[in-house]
Amino acid sequence: MTLSSRVRYWLPLLPLLGLLGATYWLDQQVQPVPAKPDASKRHDPDAIMENFSATKMNILGVPSFVMAAKKMLHYPDDDSTTLDDPHIDMFSAENPTVHVVAKTGTVSSNGDEIFLHDKVEVIRDASARQDELTLHTEYLHIIPDKNLTDTDRAVTLADAHSTIHAIGLEMNSQTRILKLLSQVTSEYVQNRH
Repeated sequence: MTLSSRVRYWLPLLPLLGLLGATYWLDQQVQPVPAKPDASKRHDPDAIMENFSATKMNILGVPSFVMAAKKMLHYPDDDSTTLDDPHIDMFSAENPTVHVVAKTGTVSSNGDEIFLHDKVEVIRDASARQDELTLHTEYLHIIPDKNLTDTDRAVTLADAHSTIHAIGLEMNSQTRILKLLSQVTSEYVQNRH
């Protein structure tokens, strides 16, 4: 077979191969571009702070509320903030200090609400009129600007002489008035050591 006979043999296939190549090229041009991952849909922190503390002052310039945590992470996708091992202190000139600790917490996007989770403990310091009071629950919601704290979960309160169990609680951190919402039971002990 000579070169000219081979060329004649393949010559009718050249337009078909050209058409096949052009079809492949056109197909590639009309395929949608693969979507790039949208970083705004990811839940990655854009700010991380370790061992931080924030203080809110009253109108006299005296600390009224201090929030600290081992770690704070802010997420831009939903504007949420999470806290590891948060610790909150609520001060009042007329009443004993209240301390709140938990394993985890979140802060609302505008910073006006705090949600504490997992082994939440509230301790009201003792005073000349009152024993130290401790409260344990698994969830606590705090609105610092309104001096409100509440939960809809089981709570246990204990002081030197009594233990109280209830479901749900509302507390005004300024007046220190507690309201137990339901299923309240109490046990009184004369001398607890």
